[in-house]
Amino acid sequence: MDIGVLTVPLGGQSQEEAFSYLSDIGVGAVELGCGGAPGDDHLPREEYLGNEAAQSELLDLLEEYDLRISALATHNNPIHPDEDHAGEADTELREAIELADELDVGVVTTFSGLPGGSPSAQVPNWITAPWPTEHANAHDYQWEEVAIPYWREIAEHADDHGVNVGIEMHPNMLVYEPHGIARLREATNERIGANFDPSHLYWQGIDVTEAIRYLGERDAIHHVHAKDTKVYEAQAREKGVLDTTPYTDEPNRSWLFRSIGYGHGESHWKDVVSTLRMVGYDDVLSIEHEDSLTSANEGLEKAVDVLDRAVFETTPGEAYWAE
Repeated sequence: MDIGVLTVPLGGQSQEEAFSYLSDIGVGAVELGCGGAPGDDHLPREEYLGNEAAQSELLDLLEEYDLRISALATHNNPIHPDEDHAGEADTELREAIELADELDVGVVTTFSGLPGGSPSAQVPNWITAPWPTEHANAHDYQWEEVAIPYWREIAEHADDHGVNVGIEMHPNMLVYEPHGIARLREATNERIGANFDPSHLYWQGIDVTEAIRYLGERDAIHHVHAKDTKVYEAQAREKGVLDTTPYTDEPNRSWLFRSIGYGHGESHWKDVVSTLRMVGYDDVLSIEHEDSLTSANEGLEKAVDVLDRAVFETTPGEAYWAE
């Protein structure tokens, strides 16, 4: 199992500067943004798509620093009710899949997107309750008339290119918990699965290791983010966890994204790693730094320090004691 990094926090550095730094701190893989919210600082999609010379230079540079690409990232909303927004996000996603194929990268990470609540809607609508009944009807519309038809097309496109699509379960998106991943996968094909990011599950009260088992039983974990969250109970007891307080108003939030080990201890992360191995995932833990209480470099280095003691570097040996 490799420790990886989503390189977005190092966007001010060149490819070589970022790769050199990550290699020095013990990272073995990189997840490269190529559109949408992650941006494209280290992989401008239009410069690399179909450009064998540029791709060769990138792969040579990665080899020089003993790194590999775990995934390409493009997080946007391809089922947004605004057609221009949706069209741009759709292009980003389809081209990311094509570029992943050309680079021999097996996964593209993304969001499910979120439609409006009706054909006439102008903004996305995150529906979290079935009542009043109009909300249940709108939720059915989002799934049956928008999301499933769209994602069937993307699943076929991904299959044509031999690439898996890892959807991050993210609030304010249609798929924000494991049952949503399972539903979308069942309605499409096996190319659709999870970019398993536990940070959004913690504050929803979802047991992360149980979620790993649930998706692992369905062979639905395509990629994993290593990102922690701390729930601050004093605030949560007053206003719950559906918190619209700005992320930078840290003292008044119910929860914050934290560096690995600052939301849950090392023993928890060892349990996460072990459970992932139990369900057959033995690939990359890609650190996503979004801790506003420390710098990117310090957050990444502390995360690597914890994960370095948690990940397994060898394959399981013979269980001689079981014979």
